[in-house]
Amino acid sequence: MPKQECRWGILGTAGIARKNWKAIKLSGNACVTAVASRSVESAQRFIDECSSQVPPTTTPEALGSYEDLLSRDDVDAVYIPLPTALRFEWVLKAAEAGKHVMGEKPAATNSTQVAEMLEVCKENNVQYMDGVMFMHSARLPLIRSVLDDPNQLGKVRRLTSQFSFAGDEEFCRSNIRTHSELEPHGCLGDLGWYCSRMFMWILRGEMPLEVRARVLTPLQGQGSPDSVPGEFTAELTFADGVTACFYNSFITENQQYVCASGDKGWMRLDDFVLPYHGAELAINVAQDRFEVDNCEFHMEQHHRRLAVREYDSNQPGSQEVRLFQKFSDLVNKGELDPTWPEWTLKTQKVLDACFQSSKQDGAVVKIT
Repeated sequence: MPKQECRWGILGTAGIARKNWKAIKLSGNACVTAVASRSVESAQRFIDECSSQVPPTTTPEALGSYEDLLSRDDVDAVYIPLPTALRFEWVLKAAEAGKHVMGEKPAATNSTQVAEMLEVCKENNVQYMDGVMFMHSARLPLIRSVLDDPNQLGKVRRLTSQFSFAGDEEFCRSNIRTHSELEPHGCLGDLGWYCSRMFMWILRGEMPLEVRARVLTPLQGQGSPDSVPGEFTAELTFADGVTACFYNSFITENQQYVCASGDKGWMRLDDFVLPYHGAELAINVAQDRFEVDNCEFHMEQHHRRLAVREYDSNQPGSQEVRLFQKFSDLVNKGELDPTWPEWTLKTQKVLDACFQSSKQDGAVVKIT
């Protein structure tokens, strides 16, 4: 008996869809049957270019409209990498067409839209999941084992994170992430989504009680009616005295770390979103000691590197492949997992609160 495959349609031809084309091919339980763009020529060009590097088992059909893809009987699930401002409409239409949905992030322009999207998915008995790849990494159980060991970090008190890259002049001028009508949250939406999600994952899904946030540098791309956050910082307060801070930027060079500090030690990941190239994913755990002996003062370094065997990208077992394997397995089994849409809504609510605070000159915004 042939192995069951989840049949995917790709709704849009954004750059990230190329990475996920290969992830679907490597998943072992899924295939791409159709790709839709605003023209057949654009969709066919995407298929041809992806196929030249990652040949599909069966060549997908190129379609010139998103509606045509959603009407097909050979599409079980859709991957939607469209701009944030367009996702609400097409998630609703996909769910109403009975298609399971994986959407890029941010999920929509606000949490009210996300709540409606998720309700429509629930009504139509389809799975929703956002495309946060690190949530499916084999490194997460290792991180959790350190967090849960009272002798490693102790009680976590502080979380910090930075996710940034330096876009060139062309990026700042013409990339859709600097256009307020398409990507109104700028670097907060593109990068802060990951920081917020990791903080909440570390704290087992706990949401912050309040946030304070500021846009440090605005960017306004050509044709954009308003500016978007180009450099952003936020302070989050959780229950039981835990605090967190993240920094995102389109003008500061590549960094993507998260650090958890406790009363006995600390843990740091320097590549928590896009793993460094190689066959291992690692974390660093430290319990430095300050020793004093009369006139002798020394800060002793006590660091340990812990790792799991997992390729960074584009290999079987990498986090993006596991993402599509997990989703496709749910579809193939006819199961729904409500924890994934819950993660999406929580993250969108935090993003909304940070964005609102930044619009109010850093005022405290409480989250209910």
